[in-house]
Amino acid sequence: MERVLTECAQRHGEEHPDTIAARNNLAGRYAATGRRDIAVTEFERALSDAVRTLGEHHVLAEVVRENLAVCHEDADRFGDAAHHWQQLVAQRAARLGRHHPDTLLARARLAVACRRAGRLREAADHYRDVLQHSAAFSAEDVEAWRLGLARTLRRMGQDDECRAQLRLVVAQRRLRLGVRHPRTLAVHYQLGLSYARSGRPEEAVRVLREVYRHCLAAVGDPEVRRLALRVRRELAAAYRAAGRPQAVAALR
Repeated sequence: MERVLTECAQRHGEEHPDTIAARNNLAGRYAATGRRDIAVTEFERALSDAVRTLGEHHVLAEVVRENLAVCHEDADRFGDAAHHWQQLVAQRAARLGRHHPDTLLARARLAVACRRAGRLREAADHYRDVLQHSAAFSAEDVEAWRLGLARTLRRMGQDDECRAQLRLVVAQRRLRLGVRHPRTLAVHYQLGLSYARSGRPEEAVRVLREVYRHCLAAVGDPEVRRLALRVRRELAAAYRAAGRPQAVAALR
């Protein structure tokens, strides 16, 4: 790929679309092999060349910018990633429409980057926007965005709304996967923990007891068996917080 880039630059010049594409491909290979610093440098140069010669809205410029945003994410540079996702959202909204699936997917990535960068209010707004127009997406995508919103709301201290999102995911996964599926139980467990962390032990007991019952019924699954141990520990703590020592003893 380095040789291809050199040959393209010699034949067409540094700012030819073929050269820019070759630099983008080389940067992607650097990123895939863990050489993220040089990958970022090459992506940034490719983006600069693409914007200068082809324009900000050219498809090649968008491709390079998206690759650069992903590379920043892989390097835990979420503020930098958010900057590029924000530009992609604006560009796609102008070209395709605000609610086009490609625009919404870029906004979902922006929401994640904002959350990871600590820009929680922005993240929550972006998640809500995507979820409001998510009819064209798979159930798995929608559940992932709801969980991202729930994490954001929890960090913002909005526990009631966080639990509302978790309950929606539990309900969706029960229909799609079943009540005893590990992925259903994992979110149901998070709902119980949310009550416990909010100082609401009776609600925590109610939810965790139900999760524990389902775990015991599916304990043949190693993943569920490991989860059952955590649920039992948290259920015992919730019983103690609720002043029910006999229930704690019965768990043992």
